[in-house]
Amino acid sequence: MEKGERLAATQEFPHPFFYQLKLTRAQKIRGVLLGSILAPLRITLAVLFFLIMWPIARLRLAGLSKEERARPVTGWRRWFFLPIVLLLSRAVFFSMGFLWVKVKGRRAELKDAPVLVVAPHSSFLDMLVLCPTQLATVVSRSENTSLPVIGALLEFNQAVLVSRKDPESRKKAVTELIERLTSKGYWPQMLMFPEGTTTNGRTLIKFKPGAFLAGVPVQPVLLRYPNKLDTVRWTYKGTSWMEAVWHTVSQFYTNTTVEFMPVYVPSEAEKQDPNLYADNVQRHMAKALGIPATDYVMEGRVPVSKLGGLCLPLVSPGWETLSLLRKNGLEEHEIKAGLAKMIDRCLSGGQGSKASADELASILSLKDKRPAVSICALYSKDETVDLRQLYFSVTALTDFTHFKDLLHSAFTLFDHEGKGSLSAEQLSGLMGALLGIPQHNTGALYAEASGQGQLTEEKLLRVLTTHPTYQRVVNAYLQPQEPGSQPLLAPAANGKAVDNGSTPSANGSLHHQKLE
Repeated sequence: MEKGERLAATQEFPHPFFYQLKLTRAQKIRGVLLGSILAPLRITLAVLFFLIMWPIARLRLAGLSKEERARPVTGWRRWFFLPIVLLLSRAVFFSMGFLWVKVKGRRAELKDAPVLVVAPHSSFLDMLVLCPTQLATVVSRSENTSLPVIGALLEFNQAVLVSRKDPESRKKAVTELIERLTSKGYWPQMLMFPEGTTTNGRTLIKFKPGAFLAGVPVQPVLLRYPNKLDTVRWTYKGTSWMEAVWHTVSQFYTNTTVEFMPVYVPSEAEKQDPNLYADNVQRHMAKALGIPATDYVMEGRVPVSKLGGLCLPLVSPGWETLSLLRKNGLEEHEIKAGLAKMIDRCLSGGQGSKASADELASILSLKDKRPAVSICALYSKDETVDLRQLYFSVTALTDFTHFKDLLHSAFTLFDHEGKGSLSAEQLSGLMGALLGIPQHNTGALYAEASGQGQLTEEKLLRVLTTHPTYQRVVNAYLQPQEPGSQPLLAPAANGKAVDNGSTPSANGSLHHQKLE
């Protein structure tokens, strides 16, 4: 990909978690005509093959005890069932229009590379890569085991299961993963998508360290869809998964290329530092793809960039909250009154800082509960919100108060004992409230501001307003924004976060300056 093409893609898609398929009128007409014929036929065939696989997948482990299921399947259960499910898996994708899969290079032997790392991760349709890898073992959410067919296939695959909601489950999964990768051929080869989520493929986002924890060699695998119309991608924002499926099965065919790169053998330094190992493999694969490697990452359900140890949301929840309130007819004085109620409740300590959607609707004098539910969803996974996060992240973007006064309020709130100083944990809470998302890595900021002593309000204000790194965070996320604009700090190709050069126009839209 040429430099100019990368820049154009960056301007069209502001971050890798956004992809919107754009069709011409002719393409739309063609899609409707072909889709009305191909889509029902292809989806019916795919469902049929899945239904055939369902009982066969269950039979593989039928009759085995819990202890036997905890060991890799061998003998006739492996050589009999594996080819059948592999053939049916390929049939599912063939029926959906993936007629040919071009394979470059050779898959490494298990002894040479216990794990395959695949990128970029574009869609759930990327599971096609399991076919040329002989159904390598995967890592999946434990919640998926309750899904029809999918649960049976995960059982067949003897996947490593992890619950994103349970920290103990994560620890157990890490232990199991390391045991498998260091079993010296006892367990089958594994396959992982180190990005951990789907993107638009314009960059590689930061690799998660899971595949690199064991310090064993990995084989990078590049997954491409070289088609004139890029229908496969499904990301955090933009084209929905249903649209992606519809447009994909409405094509005559979809080209796919799977490229097995040479095995990457880690250095001693990489073996000792999984994050270094992951970063180096990320850059290695990005170079082969001709795209940038960045520090973008998905934290929970929120896409963020990293700067100075802080997680910076690509779209500020405070900004989105303001937009929702304004769209629902709240005037500035009404928003200000609602914010005043929030901080009064937090400072009083009587009712606590957590509020339900019903309570939030009451605080903001909303007649309809739905906007309150939407606001809660910006800050948490349930219909509750931490009023400290909501108050500070929204107030920072208004002209209701100066940053110095805002920081004083936050410092006072988190200095529970009135000592005039904050602990490292309290600083994490304060920065999480200001930015609207939890902050778990504020050690660098704490060390910089405390200077080996106590972290006072004066020291924190000085660092946030004068230190080059944290000053950029304050300017991008903690200063008043014009309606229609939004704070954004984007990582560049070298993985460092930079101001994206966006300036609000008279009507509030963003104009992006060209990168040189």
